[in-house]
Amino acid sequence: MYAQLPVIRRYGEAAVAAAAAAIRGGGIVALPSETVYGLAADARDSDAVARIYAAKGRPSFNPLIVHVPDLAAAAAIAVFDEDARALAARFWPGPLTLVLPLREGAGIASLVTAGLETVAIRVPAHRAFRAVLAACGAPLAAPSANASNGISPTRAGHVAASLGERVPLILDDGATAAGVESTILAGRTILRPGPVTAEMLAQVLPVMPGRTAHVSAPGQLAVHYAPSKPVRLGATSACEGEWLIGFGDVAGDDTLSASGDVVEAAARLFDALHRGDASDRTAIAVAAVPAVGVGVAINDRLRRAAGAE
Repeated sequence: MYAQLPVIRRYGEAAVAAAAAAIRGGGIVALPSETVYGLAADARDSDAVARIYAAKGRPSFNPLIVHVPDLAAAAAIAVFDEDARALAARFWPGPLTLVLPLREGAGIASLVTAGLETVAIRVPAHRAFRAVLAACGAPLAAPSANASNGISPTRAGHVAASLGERVPLILDDGATAAGVESTILAGRTILRPGPVTAEMLAQVLPVMPGRTAHVSAPGQLAVHYAPSKPVRLGATSACEGEWLIGFGDVAGDDTLSASGDVVEAAARLFDALHRGDASDRTAIAVAAVPAVGVGVAINDRLRRAAGAE
């Protein structure tokens, strides 16, 4: 007996309508964003959110990001101060998540916030995600659409390979642009680096990198974004049995960017890890990537893929 495969529908009015109908019915749907593909459900529906956790095998203490269409919708859920409003004005819609106090009576399921008094929230820029938000009229909780601790998906095929029949519908709009998850900011502290870099944030207000003592936002588990094979970092050549992912002058079986472009590397990162994980080698080696700009986010993902945090 063959496993049931998810339905993959190309972006368009019919696909958006089908995704919105599934969400309104309490289901889960995989959607592309400008960062990675997300596994979305109505953030107000505890049962639907539980289906996300079940599909991913995600620890219940790891909160989810709530996606909304605009600042007004975000302000109905979270309490904004001047800093948060300035950041939203500059970077939304876009790949910046703000961790803010949860507004009383916001109606967000407690599973989404993992019982915390804060909520992680952002306004996505991707046309498909925004179209589904508009069509279903609900805030959407949406972590990356992959099995928990696995490689984040940047294509519809990655979602299907990782989750299979656990996700009934995937809206396919091609490869994601950024290739890594959103930057997460709590106050003026960067909890997770991402496409909105520290340098970009500093143009609005002073920020600093940091990590809270407990998991207060998505993507803070020490082992995360991990292939099934061992990962070695800082490689200049492949050892026996390794699939080498190169960067710059380090060539390999694959490369993040032959020209040494960290933005190109970010967009290719999870694709390359997927290919290495699917190869006939027993381990993966990755060349060093400079911690400059979005390279900080790349190194964050790679360290946790290697279990080095």
